[in-house]
Amino acid sequence: MALLENDKLVELHHQKTNNNFTVGDILIGKIRKLMPGLNAAFIDIGHRKDAFLHYTDLGPKLRSVVKWTNGVINGSINTHKLDQFKYEEDIVKTGKIDQVLNKRFPILVQILKEPISTKGPRLSCELNLPGRYMVLSPFSETVTVSKKISSTEERKRLHTLAESIRPKKFGLIMRTAAEGKKVQELHEELMHLLGRWEEIYRQLKTVMPPAKLLSELDKPTSVLRDLLTDSFGKIVVNEKDLYADIKSYLQTISPDQVGIVQHYTSSKPIFDAFGITRQIKASFGKTSTMASGAYIVIEKTEAMHVIDVNSGHKMTSGDVEQTILKVNLEAAEEIARQIRLRDIGGLIIVDFIDMRNADHKKQLAKAMEQFMRKDRSQHTILPLSKFGLMQITRERARPEVTVDTAEVCPSCGGTGKVNATILMTDEIERDLEFVMQSRPKGDLYLRVHPFIEAYLRKGLNSVRMKWFWKYNKWIRIVPHSDYQLTEYRFFVGNDDEIRLN
Repeated sequence: MALLENDKLVELHHQKTNNNFTVGDILIGKIRKLMPGLNAAFIDIGHRKDAFLHYTDLGPKLRSVVKWTNGVINGSINTHKLDQFKYEEDIVKTGKIDQVLNKRFPILVQILKEPISTKGPRLSCELNLPGRYMVLSPFSETVTVSKKISSTEERKRLHTLAESIRPKKFGLIMRTAAEGKKVQELHEELMHLLGRWEEIYRQLKTVMPPAKLLSELDKPTSVLRDLLTDSFGKIVVNEKDLYADIKSYLQTISPDQVGIVQHYTSSKPIFDAFGITRQIKASFGKTSTMASGAYIVIEKTEAMHVIDVNSGHKMTSGDVEQTILKVNLEAAEEIARQIRLRDIGGLIIVDFIDMRNADHKKQLAKAMEQFMRKDRSQHTILPLSKFGLMQITRERARPEVTVDTAEVCPSCGGTGKVNATILMTDEIERDLEFVMQSRPKGDLYLRVHPFIEAYLRKGLNSVRMKWFWKYNKWIRIVPHSDYQLTEYRFFVGNDDEIRLN
């Protein structure tokens, strides 16, 4: 899934069908071992690596969560509502893990971070059920309103409204999307979230730990839930079932925007049609070049990411200080996009081109904050140090998005030598001859690099026209920019590849 802002790629999301653990999933786990030295516990949640639960992620209401969980499992609690439930004493912030947990009890947890590198998932016992307008927090009494809602009147209205509709012993966080929404819409979503909590209660009564009780929404719908605003121009989907799912989801959360969902049916790959493939190739290398010719170099080390800003040929004339500022501001915008696109977390050090002017330094720091404002991950930006370095920390919840843009030649396998390209059409024709003899029926098409496609279709008496006269059949030629220059494949019917080797 690609998110474009002003035709620029800013986020890229992948969903693997075999990925069993997503941020937001709620599970019942078994305590595998307590580590007093780390003040943490390792929990079996069914992942190949035990998940990590630190004392600071237990939440003050841990004893109440454990009591409720055990009560539901052994049958002494027979409702998902918490209004009659009696809280246990809060745990202290400075306590020790072995004083509040023991191996006998199963534990209700939520995934905070997906498995990254060699680490297993990170967990929390403070449960949150997110919706589009609000987040429901069981075992909490607090009501908060998103800081991004700037109007004092609207903040007061939402706070009062949330206090009036929230069930007893449930907390609410009002999200930015709740701004201006009516009581009915908010109440409907609250009922939906309570339904999800009831589902957790029902599952707890029957499953054996470790087990997943509630899955976070699949990637497309969770991205839409968190990102969708009135500024969305269109949502384009190339998969029929997903198109129907998204339309139906939008009908629930934002009926006015159902019309912006489009089903893409062209034979050209969707990412090629919207210029996304080209942007991915240009954005995910070690170096990213900007429109002016200036470029940034992104390096990853074990401890941090380091980004270097270079002016290219921009420093040749005019006011040097102004030129440096202009390059740095352009680089700041690109860096904010790259951080969001690659989902870079942890510590990031940016080495901007040195500036002597103090006002220019302040201007750059302000601009960086502005460019990072659209980033949903929590982040902190420090002003430029006296060495001209900017430090940024950013929450890491998922593995970094990496796309290897360097390609191994499919013809030479990295040896550096290929068969004479003048013979390529002969190879294609030999394979076509074989295909026509073995599978003469069906809609046949050839997928090739755009340069080869242009060559095969060139002129009135083109290679393709010769094929038509020879086989009395029109061979469709489809360009694919992901293919290598010498790569080609035959397909029949509904995207079924004919394997020739």
